Amino acid sequence: MRPDAREEGARWVEQARRDLDDARFARDGERYNLACFLAQQAAEKALKGFLYLREEELARGHSVAELCERAARHDPVFADLRPRVAGLDLYYIPTRYPNGLPGGLPDEAFDREQADRAIERAAEVLEAVGTAFGSRG
Repeated sequence: MRPDAREEGARWVEQARRDLDDARFARDGERYNLACFLAQQAAEKALKGFLYLREEELARGHSVAELCERAARHDPVFADLRPRVAGLDLYYIPTRYPNGLPGGLPDEAFDREQADRAIERAAEVLEAVGTAFGSRG
């Protein structure tokens, strides 16, 4: 392993943890669209951290589903995780942009139940990535 791969991966995972904490803060403040987006970001960044740990040169893309597929090449746990967390991809654009919805505003389109579910799914990703980091010497 390149000496900086673990460090770079750890930086991404640490930011993912912060994003997940921010998602909870936004949910508690009834900013459900923002909570959903931040949960998606937490999962995305955690998966990128895992890919950096596995020495992938560039961990690009924003799709949690696609990043899970790439991560599954290194650890089969991510293949099992993918179906549960792929729905986070729905929160990448519509949670932020009015033209990502057929009408209305993002802050009117999402509710606490969606935010709770998104946060739970992102937490699953972080747990799987944390386990992978712990098992990697």
